[in-house]
Amino acid sequence: MGKDYYKILGVDRNASEDEIKKTYRKMALKYHPDRTKGDKQAESKFKEVSEAYEVLTDPKKKSAYDRFGEDGLKGAFSGRGGGFTWDDFTHVNDFEDLFENVFSDFFGTRRPSRRRTAYDRSGEDLRVDLRLTLEEIADGVTKTIKINKFKRCSVCTGTGARPGTGAKTCLTCGGTGEIHTQSRSLFGTFVSVQTCHTCQGEGKIVSAPCTKCSGSGRVKETETITVNIPAGVSSGNYIPLKGQGNVGPRNGSAGDIIVYIDELENKLFDRHGDDIVYELPISITQAALGDNIEIPTLNGRAKLKIPSGTQSGKIFRMRGKGIHHLHRNGSGDQLVRVWVWTPTNLGRDEKKLLEELKNSSKMKPPEGGKSFLKYKDS
Repeated sequence: MGKDYYKILGVDRNASEDEIKKTYRKMALKYHPDRTKGDKQAESKFKEVSEAYEVLTDPKKKSAYDRFGEDGLKGAFSGRGGGFTWDDFTHVNDFEDLFENVFSDFFGTRRPSRRRTAYDRSGEDLRVDLRLTLEEIADGVTKTIKINKFKRCSVCTGTGARPGTGAKTCLTCGGTGEIHTQSRSLFGTFVSVQTCHTCQGEGKIVSAPCTKCSGSGRVKETETITVNIPAGVSSGNYIPLKGQGNVGPRNGSAGDIIVYIDELENKLFDRHGDDIVYELPISITQAALGDNIEIPTLNGRAKLKIPSGTQSGKIFRMRGKGIHHLHRNGSGDQLVRVWVWTPTNLGRDEKKLLEELKNSSKMKPPEGGKSFLKYKDS
């Protein structure tokens, strides 16, 4: 009988490609020569499961094998007598995915995802927390902030080299900033790319450092920046100031300043989106007779008419007196919720007046229950 690749991998004939890959990964890790050094039987098993994986994950090979068995693979492999060799293994590029972090442990390297050709000298981003009042948020505001950050050295103009001198090409890496080493395994030659330890990946070396910045090309200074805060922001919103962060070493590009908004609690208003809520206590007589009351808003004071017969909990809407919408026209509203205040510590005269009103039929409240809602909302 020929080889049973499904049995070798321990999978069902209807197994998916993902199931085959997961099973192969477990077996390959178990029998890999780097884990079983000197064990010829394990090395043979590793080659056998790799051959099975090659066949069952190649659509053409798998189709031929499923139809004709091992006879369907004649001419598929290049070894003596048509057998499998490592030259026939087409999944070398899959090892980083198959073995994940273990790949680097086995071969001492990890295939780089991209070719890095330049030393990254970008400066750091800086965070600023900006506390704003509700009044500032309502219409937007411009703020000036002092911040300490790295700026380009004025003596060496950011090169890091003493004036009159310059940076020299690193002899260790030849100016590439990278060191390439090779290692061999069963699957061929692998190239390891590491940052040059001499120039730290920069590709150049400053032999005569600038005396002001000590060769870094940057110095820390205080700068005043201006931030335009649009109306309608809230806590957690942030504003990026591109290219205004720390300048990078030796003429590296500058990072950003990220301004985070922190909204201060307001003593008068509660914010609900772009609407604000103001709680207004009124007296029994104001509720019964009505009144014109001056109340605070975000932009000064305004008059509010209280109709006669106003019930406690009634909400009045003052259009456009809220917070300006963020990035669009219009503003929210100011909602005024009135509460009828019950007086305490009444004097003799006040009690006498209330006693006279107590038995009046017009002073008696309606019966409780659901029917009360029609009086409350009227």
